[in-house]
Amino acid sequence: MSPNDAYALLVARTGYVPLPLSGLDYLELLPAVWRSVNDYGIRIDHRTYNCPELAPLRRRPSGVDAKGGLWEVHYDPYDLSQVWVRDARTGEWITVPWTHRHLISAPFADFTWRRARDLLALRGQDDTDQATVAAAVEQLLVRAESGPDRRVAARTRAALEPPRPVAALPTPASEIDEADEWDEEEATADTPSNVIPFGVFDAFTDGSRL
Repeated sequence: MSPNDAYALLVARTGYVPLPLSGLDYLELLPAVWRSVNDYGIRIDHRTYNCPELAPLRRRPSGVDAKGGLWEVHYDPYDLSQVWVRDARTGEWITVPWTHRHLISAPFADFTWRRARDLLALRGQDDTDQATVAAAVEQLLVRAESGPDRRVAARTRAALEPPRPVAALPTPASEIDEADEWDEEEATADTPSNVIPFGVFDAFTDGSRL
């Protein structure tokens, strides 16, 4: 039997007990990259992450020979303002902030960062300078907060439009039942008028309450 088959058989016989994820479990499930820890910190997609806690790791191998001595770094693709580095010596996580996160007023996602770099490249500006990209990201966040763009507005209008009834085949007048007539007012779904944003997730405090 394969490990999956053995696990399926075990669950079928003994049952399954779901357990809530802790903050450490949340970090373990995040995407990972392997990077060196230099004097300036850690570089990921033209972003520099650094903090004093990285001092014992700088310019030193992690001891993970399979990864060439690089260090394991986990990141949240929906909040790039910080990353987590696993200290291979102790197994503990080090929270490392982005050095330019003070230039941005809210957490930002990976696709927002890439969109900002694309816009800068189209304008002929340097899309590798962290401060310049941070300013472009902040502009995108402000625009998103002040109102939807044209595509979002178009999708919203389409969702608010009542469904169009499909034309039926002609039916003799004697067979028409008034109780079965289509009522467009009852078929129109209620659409919420506002959207409540999600809060910022903290893996070390909120994860234990999942």
